[in-house]
Parts: sequence; structure tokens; C-alpha cells
Amino acid sequence: MSAAPDSGVTESDPAAAIASVSRWYHCIDIPPAGSTPGLFDLRPVVDRLPWPDVRGRRCLDVGTADGFLAFELERRGAAQVMAVDITTHERWDWEPHVAERGPEYLNAVFGPDVRGGFHTAHRLLGSTVQFAPLSVYDLDPATVGTFDVVVCGSLLLHLREPLRALAAIRAVCDGQLLCTNQIDLERSIGPRRAPLVRIDGTSGATQWWIPNAAGHVQMIRAAGFTIERRSPLYSIPFGPAHPARARAPRSVLRGLAERVLTGNPGVPHAAVLARPGNGH
Repeated sequence: MSAAPDSGVTESDPAAAIASVSRWYHCIDIPPAGSTPGLFDLRPVVDRLPWPDVRGRRCLDVGTADGFLAFELERRGAAQVMAVDITTHERWDWEPHVAERGPEYLNAVFGPDVRGGFHTAHRLLGSTVQFAPLSVYDLDPATVGTFDVVVCGSLLLHLREPLRALAAIRAVCDGQLLCTNQIDLERSIGPRRAPLVRIDGTSGATQWWIPNAAGHVQMIRAAGFTIERRSPLYSIPFGPAHPARARAPRSVLRGLAERVLTGNPGVPHAAVLARPGNGH
């Protein structure tokens, strides 16, 4: 496991420690300093996920980013939590036309410490979550063991090979998988809702496969999981660090649709609770 790097800012000044991080991905409550200024805020919607009982269980958070879901597993009583994610910008599944410029841009804007937010929040919260510098593709029971609960939050859309990633998750999952993903909202409503996936891979947003809600379920099934429960559609709100949404008519209408169909504006998502099985 990797040790948290020393940021040079002590826990006696948590506000300064938070401010020392160049970019926060998650909004995380850190008393008494308040919360981190993240790009996305899971706090209003976290209880809408179909959580299993994690008390006393060994849990894994895949693609942890700043660690919101890993710390949530800890807060809910998990006996042990491991969080894994890549630690360099070069290891993203970059689209070919931005493969060189993407890492250079992120290194220039955010610096090379990709997990600075996680390690800072970890220290300030007094967390016991273990961190391992691994890609989801590298998950192997021989290396990390197996887990009673695996959480994979908003990761599959950023992967060139999501089914390969789910196969790696299945290899280390002995119990249940809670998997969330961005969904194509327009194609998730209507009477039939056939499983569909929209491919991107050229927008520069490192978004590859965006399924509708039924497509997300089918991806989980295709990877050899049996579905136990599903969440209603929900949207992850934008945090204070996220650029303001344009006020163009199309953006306004999209925000209205998100509010009506998912309960609030943001990035439309769906979540599935599943377990390794026969794929039904």
C-alpha cells in the first residue's frame, strides 16, 4: 500500500490543508473546516444509492478519486476499506487525438499529485482507508485479495474497455457490487427502454461509453453479475469548482429535464446492486 505524501500542511490548520490541494473532485465534509470545493457533490444523493449492509465487511472502492465513497463505506461501518485508483495522468484511457496533450494539460493545471485530495482528506478525517495505486484493469485476487462489497462509482464511462474492467471487479468480488454510472437520460425514459449505449471517444472529455439506464444494467449482466436492486434515476449535483452551466436555451431545457426526471439538475446517473452470478 502507498503511504500518503507529506503535503507540508499540518492538520492543525485544516482550512489551509484543503486550500493547498490544486483541484478537488469531490465535495467532502471535513469538520471544523467545512467542506472541500469539489467539482461534484455526492452528498445530497448518496442515500439514494441501493447500498448493501457493509457493517463488519471488507470493502473496495474502485476509482476512488478524492475518496468520497471510500470514506462513506468507512462511515457506514465497514471493517476494512481499500481504495484504488491510478496515480498519474498518463494512465487515463485517453482518446487518441488528445493522448499527448491531455496529460500535459492536467500536469500543468493540476500538478502531478493526482491523489493529493484523497491523501489530504484521509489525514484530516483520521481515516483508516488503505490506498493502493492500481487501475481497475489490474485488480487481481492474488494481489489485493477478495472483498465482501465492491463499489465502482462513475468510472465505466471513462474506460475504453468497461467489460474488461467489470471482469476484473468480478474476480475480486465475493459478495456484492454497487455500480453507478452516468446515463443517457433521454434514452432512459419511455415505455420500452431497450438497453442502448452511446459511444463517444472523440469529444476530449475521456468519455467512451454512455449507456441508458437499461444499458448500464445489461453491461453488469454481461460481465456475469446478477442484479439485486436498482436505484431510481438521480443526478449528481455540480460542486463549487465546476464551471457554471451555460444559459443557452438547450442547457436550460436540459437542466429542467434533469430536475423533473431525476429530482435535481446535475449529471444523470443510475446505480445497480448486483452479485456474481449467472448474469440474470
